[in-house]
Amino acid sequence: MKNKKNEEQGFDGVICIGGEDWWYHNRGHFDFQMMRRLSRRWPVLFVNSLGVRMPSFSDRSVFVERIGRKIRSLSRGVVRVERGFYVYSPISVPGALGSKVSNWALAPQIKLAARRAGIRKPLLWVHCPAGVDLIDQIDHVGVVMQRTDRFEAFPEGDPVRLGQQIEQIRKAADLVVYCAPHVAEEEKHSAARQLILTHGVEADAFITAGRVDSDGPTDVSHIARPRVGFIGGIDAHTFDPDLFLDVVKRVPEAEFVLIGACSLPENWCPHKNVHIVGRRPYESIARYMAAMDVLIMPWNDSEWIKACNPIKLKEYLAVGRPVVTTNFEALGPWRDVVRVADGGEAFAAAVVDALKEPYDASGLEERIRAETWDHKATELADALLDMGLRYAPSLAKGKGAGDVPKETVSQASGS
Repeated sequence: MKNKKNEEQGFDGVICIGGEDWWYHNRGHFDFQMMRRLSRRWPVLFVNSLGVRMPSFSDRSVFVERIGRKIRSLSRGVVRVERGFYVYSPISVPGALGSKVSNWALAPQIKLAARRAGIRKPLLWVHCPAGVDLIDQIDHVGVVMQRTDRFEAFPEGDPVRLGQQIEQIRKAADLVVYCAPHVAEEEKHSAARQLILTHGVEADAFITAGRVDSDGPTDVSHIARPRVGFIGGIDAHTFDPDLFLDVVKRVPEAEFVLIGACSLPENWCPHKNVHIVGRRPYESIARYMAAMDVLIMPWNDSEWIKACNPIKLKEYLAVGRPVVTTNFEALGPWRDVVRVADGGEAFAAAVVDALKEPYDASGLEERIRAETWDHKATELADALLDMGLRYAPSLAKGKGAGDVPKETVSQASGS
């Protein structure tokens, strides 16, 4: 461990420098799911994403929306959203220039928030690359790097700066957690210790939703069948709009339903058989998936996708609907239960075949139940303890976990 004195004392909680914003993003993300479950064992302070760049003013509506979202997040302070699980949005300015302005105040904010959560000797978990400087500014028992996204391939970020930050975090980390085995293999010589944890799934919720013969929530129940659905962020660095539009033209007999936040330009999709529903609460996502006849993943060929392990794959499979996807490395052991097709003609043909052929998902349930987030969190906790880390609750007096009121919140983040 990097801090021998603290290691001997043990840790009394986890500070997670997250890659998303709890109040806005899909609650299915890896760091949300892991931290919620670790908080059943140890106190967790989840620090909402610090951001990797200042949003561009070129698209005024997007700029205003993102800045407004950040202000709303900041206004909440430290919130206990579940027992042992605290969420905090510090004041920070994204980008190289912004970090020079705000970094001097960032660590003190987080340390104060951690004390309110009863954490004084943290295990520091870093997902967002912008959190790199906190490794030297916050005393810690150990460092875990979450390498589940290839941030340096994020099109809105600075790949050189992000690459440097990622390398610094990896060098400082006692453990690097991967969700894509091939990325772990690529980086095996640059990490002190690795743990591969593919994404999990809320198995019970999605399997149960899939068994219900329903037209779905009211905002999609009126849509004619057959329905072809995509549930997730509709963003250019992941979703391939050209491929999608090509498939829509080739399968006019189907209604295409998109559930999720969309960052593509307005009027990007002119087709009347496409229904863009928008972002919906995470707890309702299983019902939307189950209301589809075929579920699709029309990914582009970006470096981001090449390194990803999409959470929705196991969610799609759990609801028991046929899945059509473009090819990506992390499909791995699931290739036998999905249709893989690249290019508009092949993808459209796969969708048509999936709509025509009877689909039996009964044999998948056992495989899916072995992939729950609870199983993944137990494996992670065991790995941390196997490293020699030990939990030692702080007995120091002063403000702590008891003085943060719990806020009952709906999981009202979009997919």
